[in-house]
Amino acid sequence: MLFGVPLVDIAFGPNLQTGERYGRARGFIAIGDQAKGCIAVGGAAYGFIAIGGSAVGVVALGGASFGVLALGGLALGAVALGGFAAGIIARGGLSFASSTSHIAGFICALPYLLRQF
Repeated sequence: MLFGVPLVDIAFGPNLQTGERYGRARGFIAIGDQAKGCIAVGGAAYGFIAIGGSAVGVVALGGASFGVLALGGLALGAVALGGFAAGIIARGGLSFASSTSHIAGFICALPYLLRQF
């Protein structure tokens, strides 16, 4: 334990004693169904470095990733790389890169783009 937080926490599956339907891991290194930590790995990962199906963090890698550096199928962030990528710097199959002055134009065009699918 460091500052009241475990160094490594691993939690998968339901916990019948607490009634949790899925494992919630919280620690500096968190691995589980839902992981929150400096380094988080799991189905839903939230942390400085997040890796998972849904990843939110400064560096995010996953199916749907949101962060300063986002890499994944759906990547939204300052630097985004993925199948659908949007950010100030974006690269991918369908990517939207813009300076901060063009973000309003992207937001206005988003409903039109979503109707195309």
